[in-house]
Amino acid sequence: MSAKTDLGAEPLSPIRHAVADLSPGYFAAVMGTGIVSIGLHTAGIEPLSAVLMWIAAILYVVLWALYISRAIRFWHRVVGDLRDPQVAFAYFTVVAATDVLGVRLAVEGLGVLAGSLFLFAGLIWFVFGYVLPWQVLMIRDGRTILGHANGTWFVWAVASQSLAIGMAQLRPRVDDGFAQWTGLLAVLAWSVGVILYAAMAMLVLLRVVHFGVAPQQFDPAYWVAMGALAIAVVAGAGIVQMEHTPLVDAVRPLIAATVVIFWVFCLWLIPLLIGAGIWRHALHRVPLRYVPTLWSMVFPMGMFAVASLSLGEADALPAAGTVGGVALVVAVIVWAVVLVGMLHRVLTVLWAARRGPAAAQPLTK
Repeated sequence: MSAKTDLGAEPLSPIRHAVADLSPGYFAAVMGTGIVSIGLHTAGIEPLSAVLMWIAAILYVVLWALYISRAIRFWHRVVGDLRDPQVAFAYFTVVAATDVLGVRLAVEGLGVLAGSLFLFAGLIWFVFGYVLPWQVLMIRDGRTILGHANGTWFVWAVASQSLAIGMAQLRPRVDDGFAQWTGLLAVLAWSVGVILYAAMAMLVLLRVVHFGVAPQQFDPAYWVAMGALAIAVVAGAGIVQMEHTPLVDAVRPLIAATVVIFWVFCLWLIPLLIGAGIWRHALHRVPLRYVPTLWSMVFPMGMFAVASLSLGEADALPAAGTVGGVALVVAVIVWAVVLVGMLHRVLTVLWAARRGPAAAQPLTK
């Protein structure tokens, strides 16, 4: 992509160019950092967990500032992303990031701030849940939609499950009059998330069968296929443990029976995804470099660790707890590596800004 404006006038500065090319899914950095922080808290590693919590909070504020700036200065690119089936669903990372950060803040005792984030995430989820699919599926612009289905489509399901977790966290903080609504929204979001996962899995599988996936196209976002199930485990466990509401009581046995099945399927998917990475980078020699979608790999790893640790405690499954401990170590290592890659990218942009517009480099979406 050229570093020039659409009018072909003077070139953009490196910083403005970076904002113009900002990936729609960058809130996955908050998701990944937040969920690893939650995993560390669950494992009792409080100091490091607190550090990651504040990093996630800072990233959340900075990303909102960048996204708002992008919407003001480069609205045409935002609209283009909203209609692009390859990246549009990545905007659901805003919902999931808001909920994940809210959960971590709730654990820290910041209940009012966490509750505000949960309600804000619910509003965004409702709006995005209707606007984004309509933009992608109904406004074709001559494109074949199925041929562009990819791992980011699963983020829609992740956003729904994150809202279910948020509502479960909100339940003890509301009075009995509002409690039935939190139970309703939790069950609604969990159920919609499960159905969306099945739908997205079918569409992505059809894409693979009919169009194939080149090594260059199999990016880290496909890890969300595992993360979307892992978060369904955590969300389902949260609903099972919710206090009494009529709807929650009606579905509690059903949800309790599914979470272990979902976790086992996550476990089965991990070797498949690792093998796909070996196929992509070792056999076909696709360069392994920093791209924003790497955060979409950090979050599933962290979420699987949290889901495993939760099952180990809540359902007295020591094997799941052991797997969760190993997964958490891996998630922390991967998080650190990806964070270093992101910081290097940021420093590169800032250094280029000192050299002038000619040094601008596009950011990969």
